[in-house]
Amino acid sequence: MSLAILKSRALVGMDAPEVIVEAHLANGLPAFNLVGLPDTEVKEARDRVRSAIQNAHYDFPNQRFTVNLAPADLPKEGGCFDLPIALGLLAATGQLEQGRLAEHEYSGELSLSGELRPVRGALALALGAKRAGRALILPRANAPEAALVPEAVILPAGSLLEVCAHLNGHQPIQPYAGKPLPTEPHYPDLADVKGQSGARRALEVAAAGGHNLLFSGPPGTGKSMLAARFPGILPPMTEDEALEAAAVQSIGGSFRVEDWKRRPYRAPHHSASMPALVGGGSDPRPGEISLAHEGVLFLDELPEFERRVLEALREPLETGHVSVSRALRRVDYPARFQLIAAMNPCPCGYLGHPNGRCRCTPDQVARYRGRLSGPFLDRLDIFMEVPALSAEELQGRTEGEASAAVRARVIAAREKQIARQGKANAPWARGKWNAGACRTRMAAP
Repeated sequence: MSLAILKSRALVGMDAPEVIVEAHLANGLPAFNLVGLPDTEVKEARDRVRSAIQNAHYDFPNQRFTVNLAPADLPKEGGCFDLPIALGLLAATGQLEQGRLAEHEYSGELSLSGELRPVRGALALALGAKRAGRALILPRANAPEAALVPEAVILPAGSLLEVCAHLNGHQPIQPYAGKPLPTEPHYPDLADVKGQSGARRALEVAAAGGHNLLFSGPPGTGKSMLAARFPGILPPMTEDEALEAAAVQSIGGSFRVEDWKRRPYRAPHHSASMPALVGGGSDPRPGEISLAHEGVLFLDELPEFERRVLEALREPLETGHVSVSRALRRVDYPARFQLIAAMNPCPCGYLGHPNGRCRCTPDQVARYRGRLSGPFLDRLDIFMEVPALSAEELQGRTEGEASAAVRARVIAAREKQIARQGKANAPWARGKWNAGACRTRMAAP
């Protein structure tokens, strides 16, 4: 039969719509045509597939091949279509039996030798295959990630030859049975922080209620150190939260199985652009706020961020999701994160410091703080001053309370919130925004 049809999937935001790969062999001058709105990466599959088939010791006849990726109006990108294209060509030329092609979905990038390389978005691909009732054949390196989807049938393969042997009935591929180890995620311990009892208390209140927090204080007072320890006092992630957070990171290509159920912690530099923070690109990818989903986004040197970048955070902070719209594409990403921000009290950073080094005028201080708009500050629930500690105070203080003890109180507080109102106090969980009902000014910034 000169026509072969296989199933694969594309990535569009958090979704993985089905793609039908049709391979047709016809008479005519030798050619390899790839149609169906492929991008540059997909078009380059022609050379990878040709070399992989030849190095796998199959015949690549000099005839006219046409491969269609349907639907034609859905943009296709990435190297995940290499495997289904190669299998379609082999089936169309009669070198591969077609009887079992419809039982599976296929995704994987081919090397020139025929080895399978990992692709991004394995979680979304596995979820789509499970809903369609088909097994998913994909690179072995992606199997631990894809197996996180409950009840999904994952068939890991290392090369094109292994897949062909499975489909021809010579050597079946065994379903992946491994599961992530139930280890406790490791975070930096809050006990490392000496002093700053007020800031530690602010962290606990923010973790208990899901509030956003702004630290203000001179350099070297431990603002970044406190923020890095914030994920360790948050309640453990549920299965649904962990799966959704892992899916976003998988779409972005940054998920690691060893980070399963670990709260994300993202700390972009203040030079980050708006697309880098909220997501974007011609094929919209998740930004830092979505990669921090169910975790923490730390913005150090807050007034140094471009104003329009900070203003773009207003809607996600309120709704818990972000819509990225481009000329030909619109995608939605979840963005339920807790914002921990830090800033200096003045341009030089030493306003109110005991050393008296600050020489900033009131106008300079006002302009510096004026970089943060009122509507953006309304999305921050807690303002906390982090004062400088003297050397004597640091040397004389004992170790602070450990994260485990604080986390136990946070979990108890969250359970009371759920029992009382069925949800947390977090802004995106409350529905309509009501800043005045939740803001706490522990100290003026």
